Amino acid sequence: MAIVKVIELLAEGKDMEDAVQAAITEAAKTVRNIKNVNVQNIQAIVENNKVAKYRLDVKVSFVVEH
Repeated sequence: MAIVKVIELLAEGKDMEDAVQAAITEAAKTVRNIKNVNVQNIQAIVENNKVAKYRLDVKVSFVVEH
């Protein structure tokens, strides 16, 4: 039986895909076997009346090794 652990991260990027990848890249520095990223919340950061970047609250799931 596999055991899955979930961690929560905040990540920023120029678009949503970039922000998700930033979360995965950061989590992968200390975690192996990442299987899923669940986006919980999306914020658009506005500068000079334009969307400058996105901030995502994500939950990263990974399988725990025995």
